[in-house]
Amino acid sequence: MYEERPPGDGFDGRVTCVWRQVSDADSTRLVVPDGCVDLIWGPSGAFVAGPDTGPMPVRVRAGDAFTGIRFKPGGVGDVFGVPAHALRDQRVPVADLGFSVSDEEFSVGRDVAMSGGRRLASMRAAVVARLRATAPADAAAPAIAEALRTGRSVGEVAWALGFSERQLLRRSLASFGYGPKVLQRVVRFQRALKLARAGVAPVEVAVVSGYADQAHLANEVKRLSGVTLAELRR
Repeated sequence: MYEERPPGDGFDGRVTCVWRQVSDADSTRLVVPDGCVDLIWGPSGAFVAGPDTGPMPVRVRAGDAFTGIRFKPGGVGDVFGVPAHALRDQRVPVADLGFSVSDEEFSVGRDVAMSGGRRLASMRAAVVARLRATAPADAAAPAIAEALRTGRSVGEVAWALGFSERQLLRRSLASFGYGPKVLQRVVRFQRALKLARAGVAPVEVAVVSGYADQAHLANEVKRLSGVTLAELRR
């Protein structure tokens, strides 16, 4: 069972949702790149899942419960005390990140019997406190992601936003964990996946999402997810 809910107040528009998952059987769950950073509390405690560049298989057991707060692409800022690229393709225990407000809130991180509601309340308190104590996320991040999503080249996006390509690279790494070229691949992939799951035919998905053709779409989906688009749709 997997459930997403609106994030609620206090996150300054930087969180896309809160979520909870309870595994009903032993299985391997596939996590694919979405440009997001998640704060997750699972059976082994609280950890941060950084922005991924490829598929991340996760082995779960029946009854395993996970509670998460998902930051929008570019929304995490300095919440965890490190730039987003330091979290790329990583799963890092919160204790290793050393942000001060976590100590009290996550002191019961090994209590796997703790209810999802209490876990979420504890996580929310820690995140809200950090948002108040740290600088805002880069205000240009949403514009960067949207401009890259439209299929414009990195040079065109940099010029349109008033950055040099070096500035765009630096801001992209700090905000998203990716350089602009990888970010473009991820946001294009997510757009294609959304269309495919809505029932759009693959050939149309390729055109609308900005791929050269259906073969290009298929190759990119396989590189980023490790499976085919048909498998992801299911």
